[in-house]
Amino acid sequence: MSAPICTQKKTTFQKGHFMSTFDDRERAEEARYALDQETQFKVMARRNKLLGIWAADLMGLSGADAEAYAKSVVLADLEEAGDEDVFRKVRKDFDEAGIDRTDARIREQMAQLLPIAREQILKDK
Repeated sequence: MSAPICTQKKTTFQKGHFMSTFDDRERAEEARYALDQETQFKVMARRNKLLGIWAADLMGLSGADAEAYAKSVVLADLEEAGDEDVFRKVRKDFDEAGIDRTDARIREQMAQLLPIAREQILKDK
């Protein structure tokens, strides 16, 4: 009779171990997802800062003024999901400053800066 009791305890242990392993994996996946989201947020913020520096240069800003403008571009991205809020800010600022750049050129610059920003963020990790 003692054999079935041991088997039952062993099975219970195995089930508990299995659930513990499953829970550990789930927590690890959640942590990885959160890290990926955090990294993506940092990449987009860096891309927007680089875009702001590019735009500031075209508008004749330098030094602290260029840094402040770049920061304002980063903050513009917090208005709504996606890139449109950033695009609209730069487009509006270019129009007000008389900078002749097409929408396509601004979007192209945004796309070109993305891998640069990703590389910089991953290098900083």
